[in-house]
Amino acid sequence: MPTTPTFPSIDIDLLPISPALLKSFSDGEFVSRELYQLRLLAEHALLVSGFDELICLNLLQFLPFDYQIKAAQTMLRRFRGRGMLCDEVGLGKTIEAGLVIKEYLARNVVKRVLIVTPAALVEQWREELISKFHLPGFVTSAAPEFRAAGAEAWQRFPLVIASLTTARRVENRARLADIPFDLVVVDEAHHLKNRNSASWKFINELQRKYILLLTATPVENNLDELYNLITLLKPGQLGTPREFRKQFVVSGDPRLPKNRGQLRALLGDVMVRHTRSQVNLKLPPRQANTIRLNLSAEEDSFYQVVSSFIRTHLKGRASVEDEEEAPETEIASLRQVDRFALHTLQREIGSSPSAAEPTLRSLAARSGDFAPLLALADQATHIQSWAKADALEKLLTSLLRDPTEKVLIFTHFRRTLDLLAARLHKLGLSLVVYHGGMDTPAKNQAIDDFEQHAQVLLSTEAAGEGRNLQFCRTLINFDIPWNPMRIEQRVGRIHRIGQTRDVRIYNLSARGTVEDFLLEILDQKLNMFELVIGEMDMILGQLSDERDFEDLLLDIWVQSQSAAELQTGFAKLGETLVAARQVHQQTQEYDDILFGEDFAAE
Repeated sequence: MPTTPTFPSIDIDLLPISPALLKSFSDGEFVSRELYQLRLLAEHALLVSGFDELICLNLLQFLPFDYQIKAAQTMLRRFRGRGMLCDEVGLGKTIEAGLVIKEYLARNVVKRVLIVTPAALVEQWREELISKFHLPGFVTSAAPEFRAAGAEAWQRFPLVIASLTTARRVENRARLADIPFDLVVVDEAHHLKNRNSASWKFINELQRKYILLLTATPVENNLDELYNLITLLKPGQLGTPREFRKQFVVSGDPRLPKNRGQLRALLGDVMVRHTRSQVNLKLPPRQANTIRLNLSAEEDSFYQVVSSFIRTHLKGRASVEDEEEAPETEIASLRQVDRFALHTLQREIGSSPSAAEPTLRSLAARSGDFAPLLALADQATHIQSWAKADALEKLLTSLLRDPTEKVLIFTHFRRTLDLLAARLHKLGLSLVVYHGGMDTPAKNQAIDDFEQHAQVLLSTEAAGEGRNLQFCRTLINFDIPWNPMRIEQRVGRIHRIGQTRDVRIYNLSARGTVEDFLLEILDQKLNMFELVIGEMDMILGQLSDERDFEDLLLDIWVQSQSAAELQTGFAKLGETLVAARQVHQQTQEYDDILFGEDFAAE
């Protein structure tokens, strides 16, 4: 069952209170202070006229910027819950949308909310709504309780976050179209630019009283895209497609507008857009360094053998090579090995041999105790050297000469984290760990300990979501995520508002691994570590290949039979990313020309 939303304590001195309500409290008519506070909130909501004042501000876990509050007020007051938040990348469109959601829920104006976002941002949305807005009631479509509810889940859970890909599936689309949503929020709404696409049609079919579209690039190629987005918000606002083109588009050039004054006036009824120069948002510089190292002979041998196994068996999923010569039991075993497990295994061996051992044993059990897998699992436990950990020790020794310095270390795998923690404790370092298996109080205590006295926070991906760690300026990526947006999220924990010092990022990379090839194209070709936080998603969105980025990497790795083929495959991917960045930059420039600074919230 969905979680019932809870509200934190509020400062009653900040709210106007009627004499009758005060008397009720003094007479003991409320059984608890919590019930009194809820009644007080309800009374206050009745006293507030319109949305000139946001009653949710006292219920937040952070202090939003003035321009974000004004954007939410504009969306609520002027746009009446139907509009686009189009701030430049990194200015907090999610915060502005969260304020709208929180305000509507606090006033009991909405009860059923659907948030649709790219798959990579689903968990980030959930974390933000919990950590910043105290909204634990939202459930993702991938959550165990949601999946356990089966086909009825969409109806059963009133507050849902889902990826666009999942929500628009045939089996889900019809169910969602029958649900009367109070509020629909679509992140990265430029994916709806084509009204003939399945995505646009899906959103258009949804029943929604209010709808928010979030995008930093409302127009990418031509003005028809703008028309399509506005039509989702307010059908008829820009007339019919033919009327729109005739009145607002220069004949023969679909990118060039005419009657700009009239068009801007119409857009002013649905669009809020802030630029970085308007809000004067400045962050200190950040510098990235990649430390390339060589695996030991035994580590390299293990990496190559497991990689070869993965290549062979991934190809064997579709058609087992040399099937006539392979024993029948082996063929059956190969067919049971799934892509996700092998993908995980490839990433684990890039972290530490020990991280791979449980997966190897699990695969062996699922494949009938397949002997080669068991042999590899045994080999993983006997490898004594660990080149990446050695490099980490040397780096930390250098960084922590200053006793006031703090370092955040990310690894993706819990087994690697435990081994690193034991090793760093032996060095006498002041260390705390943070991982997804900890409960909320333990996580909060870990962050507090890190801020107050510990020099090192060793964390899995859990600290990459929703935690503000700007009191630290140094980050080490012990493992490199295959999804660039994960790397960006990590950096965003320390390179954010409130950071006053230059940020330093160190990436550990073993030569010849997938991560080494990935870092080369992200750092040297794409200059990823110079991008604004949030920009990576915009670049990946320009790729014509609809496969997940991690699948692109895995396919290049699996299909390459030599070092030369690997170099060629990753070089082509790098060129594709560079071209995508150029398209993104051109889109930004185009939108700057179209919209300028005319749509800031007042």
